[in-house]
Amino acid sequence: MTSMSRARVARRIAAGAAYGGGGAGLVGAAVVGLVLAEVRLARRQLGNGLSDRVPSADGVYGRAYDIPGEPPLRLAMLGDSTAAGQGVHRAGQTPGALLASGLAAVAERPVELRNVAVTGARSDDLERQTGLLLSAPGPVPDVCVIMIGANDVTHRMPPAQSVRHLSTAVRRLRTAGAEVVVGTCPDLGTIEPVQQPLRWLARRASRQLAAAQTIGVVAQGGRTVSLGDLLGPEFEANPRELFGPDNYHPSAEGYATAAMAVLPTVCAALGLWPEEERPDASRREGFLPVARAAAEAAAEAGTEVTAAMPAGPRGPWALLKRRRRRRVPEAEPATPSV
Repeated sequence: MTSMSRARVARRIAAGAAYGGGGAGLVGAAVVGLVLAEVRLARRQLGNGLSDRVPSADGVYGRAYDIPGEPPLRLAMLGDSTAAGQGVHRAGQTPGALLASGLAAVAERPVELRNVAVTGARSDDLERQTGLLLSAPGPVPDVCVIMIGANDVTHRMPPAQSVRHLSTAVRRLRTAGAEVVVGTCPDLGTIEPVQQPLRWLARRASRQLAAAQTIGVVAQGGRTVSLGDLLGPEFEANPRELFGPDNYHPSAEGYATAAMAVLPTVCAALGLWPEEERPDASRREGFLPVARAAAEAAAEAGTEVTAAMPAGPRGPWALLKRRRRRRVPEAEPATPSV
């Protein structure tokens, strides 16, 4: 599918989300059902009874940067098992801990992490997760990172409904004063046990949803980062290294790769990234109609999309950036929050 075709599909799904319709299907319902069945079978075959327990990483990172009288930055994680960190055994290997440690190093300031993500969550659970954050005592998080979408595809949630739930969560968090970065739907087409042609169909569905998510998030003032490489070409090339023991969730190295892709955008959202904001033509960055930017980002992991310019005759525009990734430092043990 070409970039322009993906843009048209993404616009149609996003329009369905905005106006309350069911939206166009990602691919035929029967086809997605086959993908769902094969993924579930693969997980049963390869999981070998692995525990669904996710290590708790909540707490304060970067205590060495503590300045008396200055509160820590507040980072929140929302979403599914990818955001929670299922598949690793130590808290410091989860994406939340890695992002908190990386953010603390860049900001030279402690970072307090709270993770409300839940294994198996779909986008309709974001209302509950957002409520947990906004109803908690204390200040609103400075930045929220959402990773969601894979379960929406495999459980056949209508794509417009999926985008509507995500957009609502982003709007609530932005209205409360938090910056929001969304890691869009990862590429399910490279889950090792899923065979062709279902792998191609799963990839197509994943990318279409990722592009539609981007349109919805940008419209609400958030930023997106494509997570195609989370289960994408890099993982396909190194499945034994970058997939976890169940061949479905990432390993510690895989989560570090994902955190490295998201960290620059988290820092940029907080005004901490030293790069020039002008697009770099040599890196194929630039201002594009938001649907086209969303489609291009869905095809290349690590690509950031954020709102730019007032809407014109061709609709809203966005800035597409391919930020230089920084190595994410290994997460230290967190100091529990009090």
